Amino acid sequence: MIDRRSIIGATLALATTTPAQAQAAPIARTAHGRVRGAQSADVLSFKGLRYGAPTLRFQAPSQPQNWRGVRDALTYGPACPQRGLDAEPQSEDCLFLNIWTPALTGRRPVLVYIHGGAYNTGSGSSAVTEGARLATHGDVVVVTLNHRINAFGYCYLASRGFPDSGNAGQLDLILALEWVRDNIDNFGGDPSCVTVFGQSGGGAKIAALMAMPAARGLFHRAFTMSGQQVTASGPLNATRRTDAYVDALGLNTTHAREFATIPAARLVEALQTPDPVLGFGSMYFGPVLDERHLTRHPFYPDAAPQSNAIPMMIGNTHDETRGFVGADRTVFSLTWDDVPARLASAMRVDILPDRVVSEYRRLFPHYSPSDVYFAASTAARSWRGALIELEARAEAGAPAFAYQLDWRAPREGGIFGAPHTLDIPLVFGNLEASEWIGAPTEEAVAMSRTMMDALLRFARTGNPGWAPYTLPDRATMIFDNSSRVANNPRAAERELFAKVPYIQPGT
Repeated sequence: MIDRRSIIGATLALATTTPAQAQAAPIARTAHGRVRGAQSADVLSFKGLRYGAPTLRFQAPSQPQNWRGVRDALTYGPACPQRGLDAEPQSEDCLFLNIWTPALTGRRPVLVYIHGGAYNTGSGSSAVTEGARLATHGDVVVVTLNHRINAFGYCYLASRGFPDSGNAGQLDLILALEWVRDNIDNFGGDPSCVTVFGQSGGGAKIAALMAMPAARGLFHRAFTMSGQQVTASGPLNATRRTDAYVDALGLNTTHAREFATIPAARLVEALQTPDPVLGFGSMYFGPVLDERHLTRHPFYPDAAPQSNAIPMMIGNTHDETRGFVGADRTVFSLTWDDVPARLASAMRVDILPDRVVSEYRRLFPHYSPSDVYFAASTAARSWRGALIELEARAEAGAPAFAYQLDWRAPREGGIFGAPHTLDIPLVFGNLEASEWIGAPTEEAVAMSRTMMDALLRFARTGNPGWAPYTLPDRATMIFDNSSRVANNPRAAERELFAKVPYIQPGT
């Protein structure tokens, strides 16, 4: 999976260009040296910009070394080693970011995107998050980035000599935001107007950053899409995971510094180890309450006070779990007898599934068994986490804005509704790169423009254009072909699941 030759090839590509390209290419200055990008239509792009030195495994990141001359920034840098991303080069040397900007002069709002993948997968080099359209449409600077994920970024080895290991991936993000603060004005950006935005795991990483003292002052708006981090992993559970991971690797737990030398591919393979805390799925690694870099949970017992002055926009899609169907199409033809057993594991909260099914059948008599499964599993999981964050900020008097994406993805006649990840191509304008959308129809383009414009208003002013989320009104923008603000939408579903504690997946 992690091919040395592909990494070398990618590195060479970062340092090579043709004379014709060099003649017309824009050159920008950073604190570490000059870089050469590319120009296409109305946007300048710089890809594979190094924001951190080659990483030392399980240790905090460090600044890159300075260089002389001009380095090419024409090709994306490697992603962190992981499973399921064979199309991209991978390397532990993965601290690279990408910039799209209309011009190198000026002071534009800066939008820094943090990729999803549940802390385990993903990169900032996906076609669906290419930043040219958003940059040109909004006259803003767009940044995407790679950082350490899974065991490389979050395996907790503090008791084994690596005190920064449990939050190394978060420290990478902080280093990237420091790079933006110190350099983005040379790319036409305003370092005093930085918005972080991210989907799924990216949104969760942002929520965790909002409770990390080292991230204070590095961003001024936060926009999360279907990604929440109410609580981090506790150190004892994180240690249980590490012990299971060490066992799977066949290492002696008293000599865990072997971790620093064994092949990266072996660490990736062991990620399939069953998670000893959750009791389902493969190994989870995420931010840890290590009392060193993260000293409190992001949204427990309240919203982290250090970030209460930062406007926050929190959203979810109406049909999140329809995005998790994969190859199992039987979930579209469930019977009423099937639903309780399927919901028992899908809801991720401890409530009687039969009671849930009965209540949904009362509330929505026109729903099929599969409709009830998707609705209840969505409401009990990610939407529940979003509500907790919104209500915590409302109780603190902190500015928060809610949205719900109801627009149906056109794929296969709309059977997926508004699934997980649908908002990514809409806010970036990259419709044809989306598995859910494909052809940029008039309807899809209009929905994309509406969501892009809301994000851009929020980035510029701290208000996306509708009332903040307060109690008891709970104002929420419903994005659809005819978008509208609704107060307290899906109230009965919210009240049904409010009776049981929410346990953050991974905690």
